[in-house]
Amino acid sequence: VQLQASGGGLVQPGGSLRVSCAASGFTLNRPAIGWFRQAPGKEREAVSCLSTWNDITYYPDFVKGRFTISSDKAKNTVYLQMNNLTPEDTAVYYCATDLAQSSSHALCHGGPTDWGQGTLVTVSS
Repeated sequence: VQLQASGGGLVQPGGSLRVSCAASGFTLNRPAIGWFRQAPGKEREAVSCLSTWNDITYYPDFVKGRFTISSDKAKNTVYLQMNNLTPEDTAVYYCATDLAQSSSHALCHGGPTDWGQGTLVTVSS
């Protein structure tokens, strides 16, 4: 299992950014996959998860309406579209999965087993 995150960068408050996660070693047709983030001095937290077999998503309340997770199965890639970003969204964003877990809710709450290397998102003026 390999997860390659990309697309991070510097964005102004109120702006948008899309990060990508290219998956290899497995296909996006059964397991849940998600995005997690860790800000300096804070614990890692889930920001969105997707059940790839039925496209059910899960979002915590603090990102609902701002973040959207999606997948392109032909490219075996997962995306996180982030809108209306605030400085509090500054963090390293990781994509992660657990091949034995198919529920987006359970993945976001239970913790993945396989992690990518992360991509830094900085929201600042």
